[in-house]
Amino acid sequence: MTTMRTFDYIASAADLLTPRTTSLLTAIHEERGRQSVQASIRPDILTTLTAVARVQSIDTSNRIEGISTSDKRLHALVAEKVAPRNRAEEEIAGYRDVLAVIHESHDYIPPTPGVILQLHRDLFRHTPLAFGGRFKDTDNVIIERDATGESRVRFAPPSALSTPELVGRICDAYAEAIRDGHTDPLLVTAMFTLDFTCIHPFNDGNGRMSRLLTLLLLYRNGYEVGKYISLEHLIESGKETYYEALAASTTGWDDGANDYAPFTNYLLGVILAAYREFDARVSAIEGENPSRGGTAGRKTTKARRIAILFDETLSPLSKADILAKLPDVSAVTVERALRALQDDGVIVKIGAGRATRYVRRR
Repeated sequence: MTTMRTFDYIASAADLLTPRTTSLLTAIHEERGRQSVQASIRPDILTTLTAVARVQSIDTSNRIEGISTSDKRLHALVAEKVAPRNRAEEEIAGYRDVLAVIHESHDYIPPTPGVILQLHRDLFRHTPLAFGGRFKDTDNVIIERDATGESRVRFAPPSALSTPELVGRICDAYAEAIRDGHTDPLLVTAMFTLDFTCIHPFNDGNGRMSRLLTLLLLYRNGYEVGKYISLEHLIESGKETYYEALAASTTGWDDGANDYAPFTNYLLGVILAAYREFDARVSAIEGENPSRGGTAGRKTTKARRIAILFDETLSPLSKADILAKLPDVSAVTVERALRALQDDGVIVKIGAGRATRYVRRR
């Protein structure tokens, strides 16, 4: 039997301060300051961005775990206009509820074992399952499936018996590092998230809980970009990198010999990408084109703003992509602009049905 792990986030954070990690932290701190200024100037934009990010977060965090429903049902569930009608929708509704609590009350939700259990209980409150709000009662493993569908054990978490104490230890280590005042809370958040994932404390819902707790800790430390740009969506769009970073940082975890750097730098990269996406979306809503000198502040039509999106990306865009990037533009306006751009030969339609995308003709 192995000795139970201990955690010292203050000492571990000092080891993480490599040039790469430090540059990521510096960039995030600068972007946070910029976001604060933008938010104070245009608070109306935040409401629009929050509504879009909320739907994306609920959708993608569940989709990472294979839980989904139709777009129409998803929006109705998020708006609480319908009741869940199956297991997937029950879990989507639970994520909606927990996300709302974290958004609205994060300052009053400290990361303690009791609070974590309460959040997990609420995650499963719409289901008939009995394990919501309880730590796992049997040992579990983290399974990885390759492109061929073959599965293998990627990581064997600690036993169910040791789980309550380990969760208590990471909560204590987090609290101690934050009280210390000299350890960057972004590093502490990344280490806590990695350790929580490795402990895998529940029978189900560990991935979703890890992402919800990441948001909670970021919000509590003044990094609220996840309210306006879905971190879950960014994670889902680069899911393979997410799992690679987790795998790289779990090697040697049982013995306390793991390297937090791969996962920490991955998470910092996601946070930085979210801040930069926030900046881009605010500029787009204001009708600015920040990539072209001398155009800042110049208002453009909504159709022109849609056209600019295609000027600035090489990747195909779906209607949903455009609506996410320009949340103040209606679906009808997007459809009209796409038809006009196609008629003018500016963009080309590829795919069909839900797979429809549009790309600029080069």
